[in-house]
Amino acid sequence: MGERKEIEYPQGIKWTKQRKNVYTVLQGAEEPLSAVQIYRLAEKLAEGEDYALSTIYRILAFFEEKGMVSKNTWMGDGTIVYELNRGGHTHYAVCLECHKRIALQSCPFAHMHLDQNTGDFTVTGHKLELYGYCKDCKKN
Repeated sequence: MGERKEIEYPQGIKWTKQRKNVYTVLQGAEEPLSAVQIYRLAEKLAEGEDYALSTIYRILAFFEEKGMVSKNTWMGDGTIVYELNRGGHTHYAVCLECHKRIALQSCPFAHMHLDQNTGDFTVTGHKLELYGYCKDCKKN
């Protein structure tokens, strides 16, 4: 196993080993993860300690309540995923064949003001997923 980078945990909450492991998993994730994916990766970090999936859900709910994570649903299959709030947001292109998710480099709505009034509707946020085929699946 490679050298582990020291993680700085946000101040103001009690950091149990389990919370640290879940935070470490989310910190290292390249894309949003489901609770089951987080559970499996946290168990590896736990070095033999038993985890319950319900504990992972409680930790994620706590992190969400504290504004540390965002909870979203993949529109294609309804999977609930979590990612650390890093001060921005990411949109994804989803392959219909292999289900790989590819992060878009920028938000196509970045030029819009999200608090802009449009008649009878005030925009406060948005979600975007693009569907198609990744280059590997397109070849097949």
